[in-house]
Amino acid sequence: MSALATNYKRKNLSFIKGKGSFLISNDGKKYLDFVQGIAVNSFGHSNHKLVSAINKQSKKLWHVSNAFKIPEGEKLAQKLVKKTFADSIIFQNSGAEATETAIKVARRYFYSIGKEHKNRIICIKNSFHGRTIAAIHASGSKKMTKGFGPKVPGFDHFEYGNHKQLKKLINKNTAAIMVETVMGEGGIKVIPNWCIKALRELCNKKGILLILDEVQCGIGRSGKFFAFEYAKVKPDIVPIAKGIGGGFPMGAVLMTKKVSKAMVPGTHGSTFGGNPLAMAVGNAVLDQINSQLLKHVQNMSAYFISSLNEIKEKYPKIIKEVRGVGLLIGLQLFNDQTIFIKKLMENKLLTIRAAENVIRILPPLNVNKKEIDLALKIIDKVCYDLN
Repeated sequence: MSALATNYKRKNLSFIKGKGSFLISNDGKKYLDFVQGIAVNSFGHSNHKLVSAINKQSKKLWHVSNAFKIPEGEKLAQKLVKKTFADSIIFQNSGAEATETAIKVARRYFYSIGKEHKNRIICIKNSFHGRTIAAIHASGSKKMTKGFGPKVPGFDHFEYGNHKQLKKLINKNTAAIMVETVMGEGGIKVIPNWCIKALRELCNKKGILLILDEVQCGIGRSGKFFAFEYAKVKPDIVPIAKGIGGGFPMGAVLMTKKVSKAMVPGTHGSTFGGNPLAMAVGNAVLDQINSQLLKHVQNMSAYFISSLNEIKEKYPKIIKEVRGVGLLIGLQLFNDQTIFIKKLMENKLLTIRAAENVIRILPPLNVNKKEIDLALKIIDKVCYDLN
């Protein structure tokens, strides 16, 4: 009997090693891993540059307090600032911590300019911003908040796509609008570029902040460094995690100079956030995300999505829609996706579920065409078997 708590419904499958896009189970079977830790392993398993970075740093220094300067963190922060809209960075350990910090930054900004009453955040109902107490209430999901009352105040919600409802929610207490640029857990819903632009314009008009949650879709997964770059907007705050660590626990909040000024000493902290080992890995990840890789992601995405749409046309009663951007792809089925995911796994392809009967497909950013063709072959076979 396992000593682990039962908060996860784990598959009866475990792995002993992995390389690139593949995992080897404890019974020696080879699986094509298109989960990759849920969009975490940017370069697949056992990437030699990440392994080298960890080995090298682990022999020097793992952890020191943020009471001291950490050169590896300074270096990574400079790289992020150079690549993005941001002027300042706060490092964290996870996506949930990053979104919590983003909320704190928004509220603290208005406090710092004498508008403490502006402390409410507007979010999309049934979105996903993490599993901490504040994050689940920010998500506005009855399923996630059930049993975790009382309700954390300070969040208002609108239905996805209901812009009239969104505008009505904005009042004198509104501090920010926070949305996922691509809703991952919510079913791989890509917020259209025109909508992201409209959100930016609305925030400018109302004097509030725009927080774009790129925990899952950021760091190259969309084919751009950030998915919001397609809309050519500049957000105020962006929480990130997952891909930035390439498999090592890591998160961050990126901010403009305007809002970061409010985060004076003592306003926020993290024991492990920004430690030398994590920063060494983050630097090694960022060094591999260049224009050539982003173009590769775009090319592989175009091929993958086009091919999936061809399978959809062959099996119109099984696949309802192909969704996504970059290598954050969703297959929406007409029926519950549980059996389909199980059949894929039986054929040695690993995927994961999302809302709205969606199967999430998350290859590493350096996936090759041969591996995508293998996945397509398995997906086609499962469709045929279930047709």
